[in-house]
Amino acid sequence: MMRWLLAALMTLVSVNAHAVEAVPVSNNAPVTDLRPFAEIYLDEPDRLQVSTAPDINGVVQRIEVTPTHEGTRHWAVIGLQNPGDEQLDRLLVAQHHRLAGSGVVHPDLGSVRIVGITPSEGFPPQRVPSTEADVFLITLDPGATVTFVLELGDDNLPMLRLWEPNAYRDSQNAYTLFKGIIVGIAGLMALFFLAMFVIKGTMMFAASAVLAWVGFGYVLIDFAFLADIVATRLASETALRAFSEAMLVISLAAFVLSYLQIARWRLRQTSLLLAFLPLTAVAGWLSFQTPELVAQISRQALPVVALLGLFSIIVAAIRGNERAVMILPTWVLLIGWIVAAGLTVVGDISNDFVQPALNGGLVLLVLLIGFTVMQHAFAGTTIAPALAKNVERDVLALAGAGDIVWDWDLQRDHITCGAEAERLLGLDRGALQGPPQDWFPALHPQDRDRFRAVLEATTERRRGRINDLFRFRGQDGHFRWFRLRARPVIGTDGEIIRCVGTLTDQTEAKTVEERLLHDSVYDNLTGLPNQALFLDRIEMARAWSNEQTAQRLFVCVVNPDNFAEINDQYGQSVGDSVLLTMARRLGRILRRHDSVARLSGDSFGLLVYSDPNKLEELSERVRQAMGAPIPFADEEIVVICSLGIAGIDLKAENAAEILDNAELALRRAKRQGGDRAEVFDPLMRRLNMSGRSLARDLKRAIAEDRVKLQFRPVQDFESGKVTGYEAVPTWQHPLQGPLSWSELLEVASHENMALQMALATLDRCAQTLGEWRSSGNPLTLMVTLPIAEAFRSELVGDIKTIIARARLEPGALQIGVPERIVTDNPEFCVQLVTRLRDVGASVWLVDFARRTSAPTVLSRLSIDGVRFDEGLTAHVGERPRTDKLAEAMFGVAGALGAKVMVAGVETDAQAAKLKALGANFGVGPAFGRAVTSLGKSKKLQTQQAAE
Repeated sequence: MMRWLLAALMTLVSVNAHAVEAVPVSNNAPVTDLRPFAEIYLDEPDRLQVSTAPDINGVVQRIEVTPTHEGTRHWAVIGLQNPGDEQLDRLLVAQHHRLAGSGVVHPDLGSVRIVGITPSEGFPPQRVPSTEADVFLITLDPGATVTFVLELGDDNLPMLRLWEPNAYRDSQNAYTLFKGIIVGIAGLMALFFLAMFVIKGTMMFAASAVLAWVGFGYVLIDFAFLADIVATRLASETALRAFSEAMLVISLAAFVLSYLQIARWRLRQTSLLLAFLPLTAVAGWLSFQTPELVAQISRQALPVVALLGLFSIIVAAIRGNERAVMILPTWVLLIGWIVAAGLTVVGDISNDFVQPALNGGLVLLVLLIGFTVMQHAFAGTTIAPALAKNVERDVLALAGAGDIVWDWDLQRDHITCGAEAERLLGLDRGALQGPPQDWFPALHPQDRDRFRAVLEATTERRRGRINDLFRFRGQDGHFRWFRLRARPVIGTDGEIIRCVGTLTDQTEAKTVEERLLHDSVYDNLTGLPNQALFLDRIEMARAWSNEQTAQRLFVCVVNPDNFAEINDQYGQSVGDSVLLTMARRLGRILRRHDSVARLSGDSFGLLVYSDPNKLEELSERVRQAMGAPIPFADEEIVVICSLGIAGIDLKAENAAEILDNAELALRRAKRQGGDRAEVFDPLMRRLNMSGRSLARDLKRAIAEDRVKLQFRPVQDFESGKVTGYEAVPTWQHPLQGPLSWSELLEVASHENMALQMALATLDRCAQTLGEWRSSGNPLTLMVTLPIAEAFRSELVGDIKTIIARARLEPGALQIGVPERIVTDNPEFCVQLVTRLRDVGASVWLVDFARRTSAPTVLSRLSIDGVRFDEGLTAHVGERPRTDKLAEAMFGVAGALGAKVMVAGVETDAQAAKLKALGANFGVGPAFGRAVTSLGKSKKLQTQQAAE
């Protein structure tokens, strides 16, 4: 029984600790790798029982070792034997951090490897001070075999070597020189790029400086140069190593984004770099909490960032980005460095020189990246000599023009804009100074993408000019228009270094343009759509309608029966107020989907969706609304209206035909006595001689030359002689009788030939005038254009051609512009009148005082004269108030610098009175009847005979 217990005890002891093999220490070996011979014991917190290595005589002893440092749980046991006859001193070295084999998952970032050593005999080894390894001095007597029990700082012992002291010192000195060179280069490089960032101020240099400082910090930590600075050396060094690896990944990502300007238009580059600050802070905090996790994420993210950067660089290079082409070789070397580092980390490369070599390679790569940035930044900063000429002249010309300087420095990605733009917008000083992204809040949302596209296109093509309009929001919330004109400035390397140009305030011009566009489709007095827009809406309703919906769509024309009487009794201004009141009342009685427009002087159009059986109710509602009394002073004005209604005919040629149907129904209502509504019946078109049938007759009359020109003599009151004529085209219809010039154009409009007829008549008059003047009669001829369609931008070219063809002197041909056309579209007419005078026409404002024109518009009209119709002068000499009114109106014309012509002069006494009141010319029966040719003018013949 006792033998069995003794055998079991011996077996248990042998399992717990068996004898370690002794390693012979030669006097000639400078270094011996002990790691393969070391036996590791994990999780032995209280004590460790081991068998010593057999000595020279083969004797094995058992020893029990207790921890000399609190918290020791892991052990390593080695045996050393000195077979010689001399005492040996050796250094036992366990490196704190070894990159080779440190791993990707749960990486080994270094720690205190050996906290204490207990020998089986003799005194404990002495620790030798070292910042990068645990070093102990071991002394072996001749023939001695000693077992050493090592107390480990953690469960990992990557390397354990026995060095000859002089050999270890020589090795450290050699590596120290190499490390010093690498650290010196990295430090100088970091300082240099920091200085360049301060000088240049571009984000590209900022990212390069950050990358250089990260590389400098990485080698300082890996070479243990910070060990004397950091108080808790190894704990802090581990966290700093993890933080440096994280910062390497972050700085590479930031460099790619800023260098390639990937996020230029989505984020400000300063904002992009500032966005990395929270990420850096989080990485720093986690590095001191869980450094292994941070290092693991960093080592896995580094190849991902490098490959994404390579992909971005290749794509940008294919698109012609010179920056990408320049950085591509360096980035390929970076990929190679990452591959070598990966092989080292996983243990495939494990020699002593690989870790310093990788640190040197990192510094070299950062240096290459920096040189690439320097080459790109400074290669094109010199302006091409051709562009540097005449700089002083260009600067003076720019200052004289008064435009705002706009300068975009592509190197710094910074726009410099003149303070005048900020003043016009009411923005703070410097609000428009900075990268293009700073302009986005001030730009109109619809202009931001176009602004970005224009700048991108210019930089990609490296040529061309910028000439575009953009809207900027002012401090008061209103937008102003600015025109940006700029061109790229090319450096000596062919790259764009900046875009320079001007900003011009175009707000006033755009306001005028928008007002002209508005006036072209909206009535100036009531603000309602005009006839052109109303016809477009009818056409849209017809296009979107089917047979069922078309039966419920109607066009109504509303016209007051007594509007002429209201104008005569109360005056033009009251008549305009009545029209405004009618427009507002029509707008109130219509439903949301209905439409109202002003068709002509006193006619309104309605486009309504209604039940056909309720048309009478609709017309009654309209007439009641229009017939409500309008208070005026102590009186009430009552408007009596007639309505013409026509349905939407899907078979009609166009919207104008549908509107014609409604107007035919309106005429029928007026012929029936007015104050009623009539619905269009196709029989009305066959029975009525107006509209298209009359237009066809006019067409035939023009072809047969039955449209005649009559010339009314114009007498100069000062000389008492006929100095010109007024042309009046007429046509005698077989059934309708004589039709006036305005009626002719109205009939022609049914065949869309009113404009053509007006220009043809104008050309005919000019040819007649040219014949007169060539025969020795220095006369003038006035032709009135009573239709708004004639007054368009092309009229200037038409008049110029007509005058040149007839070989007329400037001012011989007088163009009459009705005042109502100027009132309806004032801004356009102001410009058009000036241009007509520039091409040699004399411009007269006819039917003056029938409409109330704004004084500001009249003061801007560059006219030669005004003509009053017989309505103003019919009772001159009979009523004192009429005389005073006429004199006042003549004074208005004189204040405008215009001559005064009066129509409807019937007697010589009336002519003398008008002359006394300030009139210059007269037209009427008092000066002779209208003639069809110059030879039939008896008064002119008498005048020529007298001369």
